[in-house]
Formats: sequence, C-alpha cells, structure tokens
Amino acid sequence: MDIVVKGRKTEVPERFRKHVAEKLKLEKIQKLDGKVISLDVEVSKEPNPRQADRCDRVEITLRSRGPVIRAEAAASDPYAALDLAAEKLDARLRKQHDKRFSRRGARRISAAEVADHVPGAATLNGNGVPVHDEEPDGVPTKKIGSLEVKGEGPLIVREKTHVASPMTLDQALYEMELVGHDFYLFVDSETKEPSVVYRRHAYDYGVIHLSTDPMVAQAQPPAAGGTLGG
Repeated sequence: MDIVVKGRKTEVPERFRKHVAEKLKLEKIQKLDGKVISLDVEVSKEPNPRQADRCDRVEITLRSRGPVIRAEAAASDPYAALDLAAEKLDARLRKQHDKRFSRRGARRISAAEVADHVPGAATLNGNGVPVHDEEPDGVPTKKIGSLEVKGEGPLIVREKTHVASPMTLDQALYEMELVGHDFYLFVDSETKEPSVVYRRHAYDYGVIHLSTDPMVAQAQPPAAGGTLGG
C-alpha cells in the first residue's frame, strides 16, 4: 500500500511528499489497523490573507474494511498542518483499536445474569417471559427508562444521560470522527442550545440546531408528570 499525496488548487513539492512518507509510518498504522486499503493525503491552500495563520490545510483519509477515518488540520504552513492532522489520525486509530480489542475481550452474559449486571432490567420467569409488578387492579406496571408505564406503553430500548461541555461545530465534527459515528449530539458553545452534526454524502456534513420558541413555551401549561425527551 502506498500513500497518495495530492494537491487541491496547489502544487505539492517533492520535499513535502517525502516528509509525508516519514511522518505517516505505514508499519505503525498497519499495527493499529491491519485492514488498511488506502491512505490519501490532500493539501489545499486558503487564498484569503485574513486567514494567514490557517492558510494551509491537510486532510488525511484512511480507508479500510471498517469505517473511514479522517483527520484534518490547518496551520500557517503545510508541515505544521500535517503534524496536527497526523496526531489526530493516530488518536482516532488508537481509539478504534482499543474499541475493537475491548469488544473481543468482553464476556457474554447469559439471560439469567442480565438482572445482576444491568440495573433496572426486567426479571424473567422460567419461560423467559418478563415478570412485571402487578397493580391491585390487575394492570401490569413496568419501568421503561425513567418512566413507569401501566399496560402497553412506548418501547424504549435504552436511555442514557451524558454530561457535555459546550463546544464549537469544529470540535463536534472532530469528536464524531473520533468515535466513528454518523452523528454527534452536542451543546453549541455559541447558542448554548442542543445541536446534532451528522454525516451526509462523501465529505459533506449537516447540522441541526434546536431552539425553544418562547411564545410556545409560555402558552403551554406545566406538565402534570415527567416528560420524555426526544
């Protein structure tokens, strides 16, 4: 496998190509991901003089049998941008490697052990049917996430709560690529509102911002019980 270095609206000198080969050591990369298919490095230049400190951008794209891993960075010269992008690529490769290793080493538990390992899990009877607490009127009550539902209710497979520090859109894109997901939920540091960035086609990304309509919020009466966030 060779490293393909190309320029977008800029020439790539031979000296920089050699530096890329020295910086991105294929042996080290293949130890972290043995199924690498290709490794592309794209160099581009921002002509806007106001962005002189970020005029050179380097994007590294690693394709393997698993998810595509990208790392990009901008700096005042291509060598500094390459160093930053290489650090990001190494961090994402190590995270993917550790994730695969932890999945392989995880021990599967039987259905009878679920209640001991998962808080709030339903207890199964001898036929493998969940046993719910019965109300005096005979209607079964079950716990779904943070809700207590009588009879048939919404099916919630899993509920998670994360503590998140506000971040910029660039940081959210970096975190999404780091975990290898197609979307990432975050709190926008500018608006302080929840937002979602997601992958669209090729190198395109989309972002959804949520904001509260003050008129609607004032018009609605307070809810009698808890609410289920979507």
